[in-house]
Amino acid sequence: MAKRLPLILLLFIAADVYFYQAILTLSSNSMLHTAYWLLDVLLIAGFISLIFVRRTGGSAYRLIAVLMGAMLLNFIPKVFASPVLLAEDAVRLFRGFPPRSIYVSEATLALAGLLLIVIAFGLTRGRHFYRVRRETIYFPDLPEAFDGFTITQLSDVHSGSFTDAKGVQKGLDLVNAQNSDLLLFTGDLVNNMATEMEPWIAGFAGLKAAYGKYSVLGNHDYGDYIKWENNTAQQANLNRLKEVHAEMGFRLLLNEAVTINKQGQSISLIGVENWGKGGFHKYGDLKKASIHVPDNAFKILMSHDPSHWDAVTVDHHQHMHLTLSGHTHGMQFGIELFGFKWSPIRYVYKQWAGLYQQEGKYLYVNRGFGFLGLKGRIGIWPEIAVLTLKKSR
Repeated sequence: MAKRLPLILLLFIAADVYFYQAILTLSSNSMLHTAYWLLDVLLIAGFISLIFVRRTGGSAYRLIAVLMGAMLLNFIPKVFASPVLLAEDAVRLFRGFPPRSIYVSEATLALAGLLLIVIAFGLTRGRHFYRVRRETIYFPDLPEAFDGFTITQLSDVHSGSFTDAKGVQKGLDLVNAQNSDLLLFTGDLVNNMATEMEPWIAGFAGLKAAYGKYSVLGNHDYGDYIKWENNTAQQANLNRLKEVHAEMGFRLLLNEAVTINKQGQSISLIGVENWGKGGFHKYGDLKKASIHVPDNAFKILMSHDPSHWDAVTVDHHQHMHLTLSGHTHGMQFGIELFGFKWSPIRYVYKQWAGLYQQEGKYLYVNRGFGFLGLKGRIGIWPEIAVLTLKKSR
């Protein structure tokens, strides 16, 4: 992603300058022209202050959220509407570059306006615009008793970002409405501190599943992204978070496995601590977690970061039938329409949203229940995943 940042900035600048041509075509008002560029200057100044002025805690998070929202509202409509002007220029090239058409410029602004509405919806309502996504996955060696077994997966709650109790409860009610056999949570319960989850414990404790509720830790759960007085304080925070999982009725799996029994047959549920590529900590230990799991067992692995799948899971000596991850949030921004999906996060993570298969092993990457940084979701809506296991005949 960092390598592509200059290209992304160049794209934004080019779209900004190009879109301005439509403004010039439709209006000669100098105040409007000044306001157009003044907004860009203010955004740039905001990002510069974030880099060079020391900010910590909530003020930094609030500034990041405001700047991210403003950037999306300002630039994204321009980026996606400017190709209309580009198409017009392709025609003008063969016609000796006559003046721009007022109608084309109006169409460009209309498209930008529509995109602006979509982005505004995402920033104001998208954070609780929960979508239930269903997948049926077939396995030849699934125990007969588990044919049709359902799993609801949640991931990336990020409770420190929540402010709307009714909005959160709307999502929790939708989870319970699925009546799944098993409820699995794949990490990042908080942004940084266990206390962020205190107001929401009762709501999550109300989640039900006939065969239990299980969870693992994500990268944010360890408190690695804020400054603590000492290591003891950070460890105390992690210990409290582990207690919170128990208070919600979730069995937290820390590099360990449990057996799920049904009608005399069983599957193995394995949970590892966070393991991520790049600069993320590698606390997860799949070898330790699966050491007592029989080789011939049907295995479901919970691992927060999907990069663990390619790097470790696929080549693990034991066959991990299904891995459940989260972490990416789908970047909380992208397009998903009629089977097509795109988000900038795809340039960072090979597997970033939905179902993937490799060598007969499946990975499902959850788009996340909550949000972080950007105070909303645009196109990549918060997700409740319902996976149905089926035995292939």
